[in-house]
Amino acid sequence: MPLEMNREVFITCAVTGSGGTQDRSPKVPRSPKEIADSAIAAAKAGAAIVHCHVRDPDTGVPSRDLALYREVTDRVRDSDTDVVLNLTAGMGGDMVFGGIEAPLPVSNGTDMAGASERVAHVAECLPEICTLDCGTMNFAEADYVMTNTPGTLTAMGKMITDLGVKPEVEAFDTGHLWYAKQLVANGVLDSPALVQLCMGVPWGAPDDLNTFMAMVNNVPTDWNWSAFSLGRNQMAYVAAAVLAGGNVRVGLEDNLWLDKGMLAENWQLVERAQTLIENMGARVVGPEDVRAQLGLTKRAPTK
Repeated sequence: MPLEMNREVFITCAVTGSGGTQDRSPKVPRSPKEIADSAIAAAKAGAAIVHCHVRDPDTGVPSRDLALYREVTDRVRDSDTDVVLNLTAGMGGDMVFGGIEAPLPVSNGTDMAGASERVAHVAECLPEICTLDCGTMNFAEADYVMTNTPGTLTAMGKMITDLGVKPEVEAFDTGHLWYAKQLVANGVLDSPALVQLCMGVPWGAPDDLNTFMAMVNNVPTDWNWSAFSLGRNQMAYVAAAVLAGGNVRVGLEDNLWLDKGMLAENWQLVERAQTLIENMGARVVGPEDVRAQLGLTKRAPTK
């Protein structure tokens, strides 16, 4: 597949994530106010989409509390800054086994929820987009598995689509793209689908360029896609994604650093990505352009 650079690029900012980064940087937002304020600042810096998880305000531990999602949503929607809201639906599929000799019972950190519970906040908050982690995968931790069965993904995908929310397929490996195409073929997801290529997450697709292009070449040509990598490769993947024809994601979910020894804020990462994109000769587009491109509708949360 020949490279065809994207000249109209949207930036997603992944604001806080669900990793254990809360004690590695004081700039990782914890409370709903901090998360919303960081999302709004990122939008002002050039992000058309903000991707939000929520955390316990006191401990910073990732949470699925519906009230926290609602507060973040209300604060973003009530601000004078327009941005496309993308809420995670990835939590509730965390399996931590007891160990290699005694895998059962499962250990602390396991959080397994049914499909309806995993999208309850989406049904209430009605973001334009929510994520759908399109497969099961071993992560870096020895006994942790991100668990998303085909049955669960079918149920969640249908619920999300029926709500009028756009699922963003999170693809951590080529098999996840394969199953996403099956969900479209089965009528669970609408076409063209939206895909986020998640590169360099142990133990998914490594972020070398050969693997990246294999992922790109497995995305149907009429689908919309974006990509990111972790840590020091975050900005390199801004350039790689644009050059390969896609859009970009940056943010503290994936990388805590602006420069060596300098912790980042979300808006700084967005600002740097925008500068890089514009220096490549492309234009960074805003939320209205993204809604038109992806067929999104901005709605108020349910009462």
